[in-house]
Amino acid sequence: MHKVNLKDIPEQERKSPKGKFGRASKNISVALGREPESLDLMKRHPFDLALVRIPKGKSLCPYHSHSAESELYLVVSGRGSVRDRNGITDVGPGDAFFFQPGEAHQLTNAGDEDFVYYVIADNPRSGGATGDSCYYPDSGKWAVINDRLEEVVVKGTETDYFDGEE
Repeated sequence: MHKVNLKDIPEQERKSPKGKFGRASKNISVALGREPESLDLMKRHPFDLALVRIPKGKSLCPYHSHSAESELYLVVSGRGSVRDRNGITDVGPGDAFFFQPGEAHQLTNAGDEDFVYYVIADNPRSGGATGDSCYYPDSGKWAVINDRLEEVVVKGTETDYFDGEE
């Protein structure tokens, strides 16, 4: 058995250049030995667990959907708003919600204190080799993996399948 305490897991912060998006998270699965780069499911784990904190006035990230990842959320504290295809829903402590692949979503702090929740993801993106990509409907961008297993964000126009191939 592996055991960790949340107080011993370092918090990792991420902010957008202009400050609209921001979060701090504790990757519990990695602290429990998950190896995100491994293709061995015993090392990679079949899911990822993180404790996420969104500061007042911030959104986690742009409105997006995953191609191969499901996410389950459980709100711990604070008030949030969740945007999906049906509009915006307010959430608070004890609320749980779920997004399957292809279901666009965005989480935003809607209160005066930090919005804190757990998120459990299957087929977590952070390994690069999972085949997951993200689509951003508001901007028409894709986050995809290149041949070096690095995430790149691209924006393009629809084209024919054989364009540039023959």
